[in-house]
This record gives sequence, C-alpha cells and structure tokens, in this order.
Amino acid sequence: MSGGPFECRCVLCHDYGDRDEADRVELAITENVRRRGWHVVMVPEDEVGPGFAYTIGLSHTHGAPEMAVFGLDVHAMHRVLNTFGDMAASGAVLGAGQVLQGVVGGYQVVLRDIDLRWYRIFFGRAIGFYRRPPFPVLQVTWPDVEGRFQWDGQAMRRHRESQPQLWLPPNQHPVGIWTAEL
Repeated sequence: MSGGPFECRCVLCHDYGDRDEADRVELAITENVRRRGWHVVMVPEDEVGPGFAYTIGLSHTHGAPEMAVFGLDVHAMHRVLNTFGDMAASGAVLGAGQVLQGVVGGYQVVLRDIDLRWYRIFFGRAIGFYRRPPFPVLQVTWPDVEGRFQWDGQAMRRHRESQPQLWLPPNQHPVGIWTAEL
C-alpha cells in the first residue's frame, strides 16, 4: 500500500457534513494533525495482548505512509512514531522494505506494507479520519536482542508473539493472539 499516488479523502480535505458530530477523540486527532502534522493513537498492553500505536495524518500532511508499531511500551512506541513523523516532515521517503538504524534504540527496524484486510481490526480511528481505505500504512518491525525479527524461526517465541505479521493476509497469519479477533 505504500506505493503509488495517494488521494487524500480525510475529514480536513473534504466536508462530509458531519463535522459537528465529531467526538472528543476525533477533535483531538484533527487538531493535532492541523497543528503538528500527525497524531499518534496509543493502545496500551492489556490482558488480551501487547499494545500498539499508529499515526494518523502523515499521509495528509506529508504524503508519507502512516506508521504502526506493536509490542513495545506505549511511550516508547510514541517516541518511535514521532521520530518517523519528524523524518516525513523533513522530506524522508519511507517505504516497504527499508531497513533503518537507530529508530528503536540501537537496533535496525524493517518497514513492511500492511495488508488492507487488517485495517478495520487495528486502524479504526485512521479510517474515521480518512473515511475509507486505502491509505498507506507501514508496520515498523523491530528485532529481538539478538537482532532477529519475528519472521525468523530462531527469534524468541515471546518476541514473535509481541508483533503481528500484518503484511500477511489474515488467513495466512500464524494463529495466535493477533488472530483472536478474526
């Protein structure tokens, strides 16, 4: 989803006739996008599973993909996503397959496209902002302490389970915590 032109259909670019019905969170999102260029949605870890966070507004403001990260502390994920927001604001081109150093501690991260079929499960607030997919979203994948990513069979089990593999269609994703909502 990260390639090709993006036609912004967000609530800032188009009046859908329901702006006066926006809830407190929707108003905060639009205000942050107007003021800063993006908003970060944070979903903390709970008894169901690991936390995650994602941006809203990078596509609107900078023509960059939205970014999502899973399995870290929400404050760490917020910092990571703000780093990507700053990169997009500085003109960096972010795309699937990129390997970047130093975004998560001293580790490399790999950016992966997210299959559109996951959007409704994870990115509801972004759908509300953009009104309809497709809008580009990249998953920021991070390695375990040995430098192994979740798709590496040698990665620690806990690490493999801390992040979904959202580049896979839901019916091809390994069964586990991330597929419980399917």
